[in-house]
Amino acid sequence: MLQDAPIYAYLPAQDVERARRFYEGRLGLKPKEEVAGGVTYAFAGGTAAFLYPTPHAGSSRASQAFWQVADVEREVADLQARGVAFERYEGLPGEYSADGLILTGGGARAAWFKDSEGNILALIQAV
Repeated sequence: MLQDAPIYAYLPAQDVERARRFYEGRLGLKPKEEVAGGVTYAFAGGTAAFLYPTPHAGSSRASQAFWQVADVEREVADLQARGVAFERYEGLPGEYSADGLILTGGGARAAWFKDSEGNILALIQAV
């Protein structure tokens, strides 16, 4: 039954080396293993993401993956200090922080950024 199986994120990259510089350099991730021209990153709770080569990276206008964090403001500040630029999305329901980067609504606080390949990623904090 699928509900009992773990699920993993796939992160498409047009240029895997460029994407690795972003994920490892900017986000501070450590690779678990290289496989099939891509790289796997392991996360808490036995979850993982696979960064893989494809010419279709960055073509989705929706979030590819999100991290469930304890303090979205702290994570945003840490990533901004590492050079990560956050997105401002107008028109979403909820209340934005003074800088417009964190949206509170629907039982969560959220912030979005794009990786080097144009994929949209999010930080989510339950409230």
